[in-house]
Amino acid sequence: MKFTGTVLSVADIHAARKFYEDLFNLDVYQDYGINIMFTCGVCLQQEFDWLIHLPKEKITDYPNNMELCFEEEHFDAFLKKLEDYEVQYLGDVIEHDWGQRVVRFYDLDGHIIEVGESMKMVIQRFLNTGLTMDEVSMKMDASVEDLTKLLNAS
Repeated sequence: MKFTGTVLSVADIHAARKFYEDLFNLDVYQDYGINIMFTCGVCLQQEFDWLIHLPKEKITDYPNNMELCFEEEHFDAFLKKLEDYEVQYLGDVIEHDWGQRVVRFYDLDGHIIEVGESMKMVIQRFLNTGLTMDEVSMKMDASVEDLTKLLNAS
């Protein structure tokens, strides 16, 4: 078995495509008009009710029961870019106990999006303040081995 992607129900395929391409720099892998798949595995589907054979009224907005997660190496630049979009935020930027800064907001169709500072950048930020890898490990509650994997990931 192989996981192939996530399908999001969207009201306007063209607006949703533009949102995801422009804001997240996603590349289209396949475009079938009312269904678009990006190379990362996220898919957009207009007329979702037709696809899954449910009445339109069974398709809900703002279910708040899942989120799409992205990591961004240039987190502050992304926050600046996000200001150009009319999105509804789920609160301010927060910093988790492990040091990662994240922002959450709804996309055009009410799906929760989380954009977090890349873990590689979090580790590097701590190292740049003079912490040793062992101290970063304690602060982030992760093994040095796991942190090293994150630092060396492309």
